[in-house]
Amino acid sequence: MAKVALTLCFLLLSHISVGTLVLANQQKTWCVAKPSSDQKTLQENINYACSQVDCRILQKGCPCSSPDNLMNHASIVMNLYYQAKGRNYWNCHFGNSALIVLTDPSYGSCIYE
Repeated sequence: MAKVALTLCFLLLSHISVGTLVLANQQKTWCVAKPSSDQKTLQENINYACSQVDCRILQKGCPCSSPDNLMNHASIVMNLYYQAKGRNYWNCHFGNSALIVLTDPSYGSCIYE
């Protein structure tokens, strides 16, 4: 138990001191919308992220355009923003409506960076 606590403390300190979330084994992270986020917040996140990064990946016919719902689209563009800005934890806050995940959220032909 002490080893786990020490490891978590190290990860937290590393995270705070350098700002970029990189785990000890260099595991990649992704930013996705919290399932509890309301529709208005998701739309605001899409609008903001798309004002900062290229969101053409959501155009009809593109692999990530389906399913065509706010939760899916917000997660995709929030992650694009997070990746483009350097995978810093503060780039995946979106007013506390986002989560950093360790499991690749890619599906089908829609590949998350």
